[in-house]
Amino acid sequence: MRTREATAVPWAAADPYSTALRAGRGPLFLRRADGWLLPLEVERWCARPDGVDLDVLDRCEGTVLDVGCGPGRLAAELAARGRTALGIDVSEAAVEQTVRLGGQALRRSVFEPLPGEGRWGTVLLMDGNVGIGGDPRALLDRSARLLSPGGLLIAETLPVDVDERAEVQVVDATEARGGTGNPFPWARLGSPALSRYADRAGWGAVDQWAAGGRCFVALRSRTASSRAEAPKSTAVISSQRAAKPSAERPVAER
Repeated sequence: MRTREATAVPWAAADPYSTALRAGRGPLFLRRADGWLLPLEVERWCARPDGVDLDVLDRCEGTVLDVGCGPGRLAAELAARGRTALGIDVSEAAVEQTVRLGGQALRRSVFEPLPGEGRWGTVLLMDGNVGIGGDPRALLDRSARLLSPGGLLIAETLPVDVDERAEVQVVDATEARGGTGNPFPWARLGSPALSRYADRAGWGAVDQWAAGGRCFVALRSRTASSRAEAPKSTAVISSQRAAKPSAERPVAER
C-alpha cells in the first residue's frame, strides 16, 4: 500500500511525536503556553486494543473512519474483523505504523478532502481527538459532512467537565529525543461540553458511558450529509488544505 501525502500541518512537524510512535513509548506531553503539561498515553496507543477500545469498536456501525488514528490499533483491529475502515492522521509515522499493523490509512487532516465523504457509517474521535483543530463546533460540522445521513459519531471525552481551547506543542519530557513541535490549536472537552456543542449543532444524543477511567459520547447526525467542500473555518488553516483530493472511495489507495 502507498499513501498520498498532504501538505504538512503543525502536528505532523512535531518530531517528538513521530519519535515516540516509532519507539512505542513516551514520555510525551502537550504543553500549553503557560507551561502546563498534559501527558500523552503513547504506550496505550501503541499497544493492542484493550477491553474499553473493543467495546467502542463493537458499537461502530457500517464503514468506520478513525480520525487521528495514531499508530493504528483501532483501524487494524477493525480490518482484522473484516470491517471496512480507514484511519487518517497528519503524522507520517502514525500512517506507517497503521499500515504495518494491517490497517488502511492516509496521511490527511480531517479538514482536507477525504474518500467516501457523506458515506461513512461511523466516525471515531478517540484518545482526545475531539480536540483536533481547537474548534469543537467546526469539528462536529465536518464530521456531519463525512457521515451518511443518520450516521454515528463516537467521541472520547475527558472525565471532568471542561471546555478549554489553547495553543499547544508536543514536547518530549527531556526535550532530548527530538525537542519541541510547532504550536497548534487544541481543545479539551468533557462530556457535558461536547453534548452542549452537539445539541446546538443538531446532533441527536445516543449514549454516554464511562469505562476504565475513560469517558465517551455517542451522537447521531440528524441532518442529511452531502459531499460538500471542506468547511471554511478558523480551524482549517491554510496548511491543512489538501494538495490532491483522494479518490472517492472509503479505502486507502493501493
